[in-house]
Order: sequence, then C-alpha cells, then structure tokens
Amino acid sequence: MAITNTINTRNLRSDIFGGVTAAIVSLPLALAFGVASGAGPVAGLYGAVCVGFFAALFGGTPTLISEPTGPMTVVITGIISSLTAMDPENGMAMAFTVVMLAGIFQIIFGIFKLGKYITLMPYSVISGFMSGIGVILIILQIAPFLGQPNPKGGVLGIVQNLPQLLEKINPIALILGVMTVAIIYLTPSKVKRIVPPQLIALVLGTIVSLVFFSNADIPRIGVIETGLPKLQMPTFTPTSVTIMLVDGVMLGMLGCIDTLLTAVIADSLTRTEHKSDKELIGQGIANLVSGLCGGLPGAGATMGTVVNIQTGAQTAISGITRALILLVVVLGAAGVTQSIPMAVLAGIALKVGIDILDWSFLKRSHKVSFKGSIIMYGVLLLTVFVDLIVAVGIGVFVANILTIERLSSMSSEKVKAISDADDDIDLNEEEKRLLDQAGGRILLFYLSGAMIFGVSKAISREHNAIQDCDVIIFDLSDVPMMGVTASLTIESAIREAVEKDRQIILVGVTGKVKKRLENLGVLSLLPPHHLVIERKQALEQAMTLVKR
Repeated sequence: MAITNTINTRNLRSDIFGGVTAAIVSLPLALAFGVASGAGPVAGLYGAVCVGFFAALFGGTPTLISEPTGPMTVVITGIISSLTAMDPENGMAMAFTVVMLAGIFQIIFGIFKLGKYITLMPYSVISGFMSGIGVILIILQIAPFLGQPNPKGGVLGIVQNLPQLLEKINPIALILGVMTVAIIYLTPSKVKRIVPPQLIALVLGTIVSLVFFSNADIPRIGVIETGLPKLQMPTFTPTSVTIMLVDGVMLGMLGCIDTLLTAVIADSLTRTEHKSDKELIGQGIANLVSGLCGGLPGAGATMGTVVNIQTGAQTAISGITRALILLVVVLGAAGVTQSIPMAVLAGIALKVGIDILDWSFLKRSHKVSFKGSIIMYGVLLLTVFVDLIVAVGIGVFVANILTIERLSSMSSEKVKAISDADDDIDLNEEEKRLLDQAGGRILLFYLSGAMIFGVSKAISREHNAIQDCDVIIFDLSDVPMMGVTASLTIESAIREAVEKDRQIILVGVTGKVKKRLENLGVLSLLPPHHLVIERKQALEQAMTLVKR
C-alpha cells in the first residue's frame, strides 16, 4: 500500500516535535486505560505503540494520532470481563483475538468502501452512546479512586456494591485521586501548552505518594514486564465463536466511528480532506497487530490529534515518532512506572470519562428536539445498564422510524387526486381550462418528491377515493425517486384502472422511475403514445378519450 502521500521530510522538525509532544500526552492515558481495562498497564502501552505506528503508516489522515481511547477501552473492558468469566484460563487470549477480529472487520469495511456510511447515524444516537461510554468509564474508576479493587459484575456490580466501597475508603488513595483531578483541572493554560496536565498529575501524584506515604498501604501499578511482547495466537472455543464475532464487529464499528469523527476534526484544523476508506484499512491493520502483540484496541484520539496539529505536525512522521518514543518506554519502563498509584491513574481516566460526556447536547437537547432528547437519554441508559449493541440498535431503529414517519407525512401531503382546478397544484391557465372542460371525467393524479415506502398508504387512500371517470393521468414529473413499495402501489392502481376500462396516461416518467415501472411490467399495459412529457399534452390527449 502506498504511503508516500502521508510521509515526507519537508516538515521533519515540526513532525518530530509533534510526535514527541503527542507521546508525552499519550503515556499517562495508555497506562490508565491499560489498568482500567483489566489487561494491565503494559497492554495499554503495547496498544499505544502498535496502533499508533501502523495507523500512521497505513492510514489516510496524515496528522491523526491513534491510540487506545476511552470508548474503545470501555468496550474491551466489558469483553475481557465476560470472556474471562466464561473461560478463566483462555479468556484474556480470547479478548485479544476479538481485537484482531475488530481489525479484520475494519479492513473489510475499508476494502468495500464503507467509510462514508459508518458515520451516517443520527446525532442523538451518537451523543447518547458516547455519553453512556463516558458514564461507564467514570463508574469503572470509582473503586480504584477509593483505593479498592473493582468488584465483579462490571458497571452493575460497582453500582450495587457502592455502599460497601464507600464504607472501606482508603483515605490516602482518595487524597491522591482528588489531587490528580485537581491538578488536571487547575493547571494554568500557559502551562498546558508546554506540558500536558495529565503528565504533571502522574509525576506529582507518584512523588507525593513516595515522599509522604511511602509506608502506606495503597494499590500501585507494580512491576511491568519489559521487552518485546509475546505474540498472542488467535484463540477460540466452540461456544464462544459467535460471541467473539459479534464483539469483534461491535469493537470494529466503534473504532471506525471514533476514528472518522476525529479525522473530521483533523480536517477542520488542517483544511485538508482525509481518505476514509484508506484510514479504516490502516486502523484495521493497526488493531490486528495490536491484538497479536497483546495490546488494547485503539482509534483516532481527539486530544492527541489536536496537540499534534497545534505543534505544527503535517505528516505521518509525527505519529510514527510518537509510537517509537513509547516503544522505548515499554522496553525500559519497569523501574519508572511500578510506583505509580492506581488512584492517580483512576483520576486521569475519570477526567477522560467526564470529557467524553457530550455536555453541550446534554444541556440543550430538550430545547432542540424533545423526541431527539428522549432517544439520546434512552441510548445513554441502555449503553450504561444493558448493552452497547442493543443501545445503538434500538436508538438507530427508533430514530429512523421517526424520520421515515416525518418524511412520509411530508411526502403524503404532495399526493393529490383532483378532477377540477385545485390551488394545491400549480396549474397554468390552459391546464385549468382543459381540466374544467372535462367535467370531472378526467382525474389528475399528481405526485411530488421522493416516493418512499411510507407514502404508499397515501397513494392507496387517494386511489380508493377515485369515483367514476374515463381517464386517469398519473403525473410523475416531480418524482425523482420511487421506492419498491410505492412502485407496487402505483402498479396496483394502474392495473385496477385498466381492468375497469379506464384510460391511463403517464406524465414525466423518465430515468430510474421509468426503469422501475418497466421492470414491473407497468409500461407494457399502456399504448406507447400514452407516455408523454408535459402535463398539458396529457390533458389535451385525455380530452380526446373522454366518453361523451
């Protein structure tokens, strides 16, 4: 695959500086996400290295920084939890296999050029889904933030055990967690431009824990295995194949949405245009390799991408540089990271969860659309307490049903059957004269707009109201598209009219509409001269067919 479009050395200095800065931003997040997922901090680091390197090398957005993200971490956390509960011995290996499957599905999406369709989802669903993921990430940090291990049962388990967690608070861990969040929020903007507040919080939190609480019993990361990763071979069991495939599709789809939304942000900052399908293939390769290396899945990361662009990066060299710097950390990180308190990492992840929440839409969704607000909150609750796939599936289904109902209602208003001049149809004087002169023996059946399946009921209603007449003119001049259901309804109306010995004239039937009616055999029912282009011509012809 050609990578020359994304890599060149004309902006080498800024690209390297962008990569170094992005690596500094990524380090604390990679550790935090690794711990939060249950796979361990090294899995977060391997994910940051593998996803970052290969997505930069093969992707379609030069300045995009890819790494484990909050949404991807939430999903893989649930997958690890369910698979290890199902098979304690092979569960973790099966989870990494799901990461590989997600990568394969992303490659397939890219090959079949599905990138432009991935994000065709109502904003209310995306907002509810992302906010739900933010809530899950926040809930998952409660136990480590309080200095305790996460209880079993995922989000519901934590919520149910919340009273016990609050009873057994580790005060020192809580102090370190609160200090971490405070540092991230209170770091001045001038300092943020130089050093990311997450890194400041990580370093200061660790130093404070060692200087003032060296003898305290607080959970820490512990020793991280250094060196190159052990390859994870794909692992399946007969009972888990279907579950893993579904999880792989879900994880791959989320990675696509997360990445392409970030790519759009990168486009707006750089005034360029990313290549969606190439980006999906690059992300797929990256996640496939990450799974093989025992790393977390990743996607385009908004924070790292924005920092990368703001420091002057223009090509994929920045992403590659960032990955190589993190690789150096992985190869020799044991002595540096083993003393980091878990509460500090929980504070960092907690801030990420808060940022994922779509505060802008949450505050004003009820003002924008009451139905949209209901969908958004419904998807949020289903995401948190039921299942991610169920949440998105139900949200998209309900949103599409409401949209189809609204479009059908609008299009149905443009289905008219008249036998005299009608103000609702724009007729010129000659057309009005001809229609009035027919004395009700000519019926003008006028349709306008896209004839989707929801309009078929209106067509049937108007058709059933037809009384005695000699000629029916179907005016389809203003119909750019006709769905199968509407086409079948029109076919039924024409066939019934022919059986009752009524004359049929079609107006403005061209292009795809004509092709659809030809395929249904409708045009073969009519004489060729009963297909005309203009309404006036149809009315003049109809006058000659009226029975006197």
